[in-house]
Amino acid sequence: QIPRLLGLAHASKLYRENKNLHQFSQFTDKGNEVAFGTIGDASTSEGHFWETMNAAAVTQVPLAISIWDDGYGISVPKKFQTVKESISEALKGFETEGDKKGIRIFKTKGWDYAHLVKTYQEAIEICRTEQTPVLIHVEEVTQPQGHSTSGSHERYKSKERLTWEVDFDCIKKLREFIIDNGIATNEQCDAIVDEAKKSVRDQKNAAWQAFISEIEAERDTVTGLLNDAGLNELSASLNTGFAPSRKDVVSAARKGLLQLKDSESTKRDTILNWLKEQKTLNGDRYNSFLHSNTPNSATKIDAVAPEYTDDSPSLDGREILLNNFDNIFSSRPEAVAFGEDLGGIGGVNQGFEGLQKKHGDNRIFDVGIREASIMGQGIGMALRGLRPIAEIQYLDYLLYGLQPLSDDLASLQYRTKGGQKCPLIIRTRGHRLEGIWHAGSPMGMIINALRGIHICVPRNMTQAAGFYNTLLASDDPGLVIEPLNGYRTKERLPANLGEIKTPLGVPETLIQGTDLTIVTYGSCVNLAIKACAELDSIGISAELIDVQTLLPFDLNHSIVKSIKKTNRLLVIDEDVPGGASAYILQKVVEEQSGYFHLDSEPKTLTAQAHRTAYGTDGDYFSKPGIEDMVEAAYKLMMEVNPSKFPDIFG
Repeated sequence: QIPRLLGLAHASKLYRENKNLHQFSQFTDKGNEVAFGTIGDASTSEGHFWETMNAAAVTQVPLAISIWDDGYGISVPKKFQTVKESISEALKGFETEGDKKGIRIFKTKGWDYAHLVKTYQEAIEICRTEQTPVLIHVEEVTQPQGHSTSGSHERYKSKERLTWEVDFDCIKKLREFIIDNGIATNEQCDAIVDEAKKSVRDQKNAAWQAFISEIEAERDTVTGLLNDAGLNELSASLNTGFAPSRKDVVSAARKGLLQLKDSESTKRDTILNWLKEQKTLNGDRYNSFLHSNTPNSATKIDAVAPEYTDDSPSLDGREILLNNFDNIFSSRPEAVAFGEDLGGIGGVNQGFEGLQKKHGDNRIFDVGIREASIMGQGIGMALRGLRPIAEIQYLDYLLYGLQPLSDDLASLQYRTKGGQKCPLIIRTRGHRLEGIWHAGSPMGMIINALRGIHICVPRNMTQAAGFYNTLLASDDPGLVIEPLNGYRTKERLPANLGEIKTPLGVPETLIQGTDLTIVTYGSCVNLAIKACAELDSIGISAELIDVQTLLPFDLNHSIVKSIKKTNRLLVIDEDVPGGASAYILQKVVEEQSGYFHLDSEPKTLTAQAHRTAYGTDGDYFSKPGIEDMVEAAYKLMMEVNPSKFPDIFG
């Protein structure tokens, strides 16, 4: 989570520099905060650490990071971890030199209390007043039990090192400091230790009792139910003399239900009812809050359709976005946007053209090529009440920023049970472009790695603008993937552009049909519209559905209603075989019970298994095109009416 530290610190800088943000006093004291993080020395070998420290030095934000250095990464000594065996030495090139701003580096020792206090006071004061990042390298830290109880440090530390760790134990050295400076006597220190141990022990016991008593009550209920049903052996298995786990209790009840499968007794129903009750309770305990459940949840934001007048002009798609972003930044002082090439030139596709000059370079700005810390920057800002739009230049590059999105952002509401909100919006573009590193659609990877983040896949820029407005009105994070083939496509400018809101989880039926249902999204939609026209010319009536969002997916099960009418399904996807198409099939065929309404085998049409080949020809032979779509639909209809649709493919 080191990348998010960059955003937490950058928020302070923005709150300090932009007086229009001083009103958000629940998040800041006019930017006077320092973002403080800690990390073990061995973990600084990770690329995210270096990327974050470089970005902090470039942006000059009040970031303070404390590095605990005990000389090991679990059992691996730092001679295998860090150049020169010292992270502070390795970072010398990052250090501030005169008017060449970088980071300020401080060194201290983990057992030297007085010097620790002096060092931290000086470092944090500089960080706060000079608005510059500081690094505190704390060396000679001890580990009384090693990294963990399963990896005893006696296995890899010398006797001399273990003896030193006893002599220079931080608590022991602090006690010596207290006594040597007349702060307390040896007897008083003993009394403090005894009192602290008793307090910790009492609190531990109270916490354990509060936790285990509920599970013991559940165990007692289940043992009673099993005994009443004559399952005495199964009941006895729960009385082991050890503290029960909730898993063991529920598992026994489920086994009991199966053993009573041939019984019609009310005792089986009693166990079943208990299990149903526990399913609800445990769902709340272990499976809730993947997304927001507040009134501001993205799925609860009312849709606002685009409105047009007779005078509504036709503009390039990128101009639709540009006008919408202008509306956002004119009405929301807490909105910020940043990414590679976003500030000065307004983005590679000109969606922010001229907006930095209009709204300020502390709201719309460029950053380096560093996707992981761009994501972290956005996460930290969003946690502190700003509404960041963090841009990844192309969808392929999301790979570099995937870890903080998956491990931190996607799981945040879940792991805090809704206690923390981080409504970051990630903006990117993808699907159709001629180039192996710019034309990817790794949607299967994204939807499986980012459960907890809404995934929006608009077919045009009006839809995309609506998604940005919906997400900004919500307290959920979201990813918007703009279609690369839409920036120069003409669209009518909605009269209510700043107000439109595209709903999440609500597919749109674009073409009505009776012979088969075609389901797709993003850039494929515009090609599928043309394919449907060709199909109609040869007597095939295709119903075309744009899913609009992959996460969430068709909340009202509207796709299965189409299948009830057509009895055939074709899923078109720019991802590799088994990617997002497999996910869509699981949703439609299994979750929506579409299987029961199919008269033909459901089919998928996807990209090839490799990355997109170069050039127009490479795109044609790598991704599903209009002819591929027409032929896939035709083949589905061959078995329905072979005389009308003969096998012409051999």
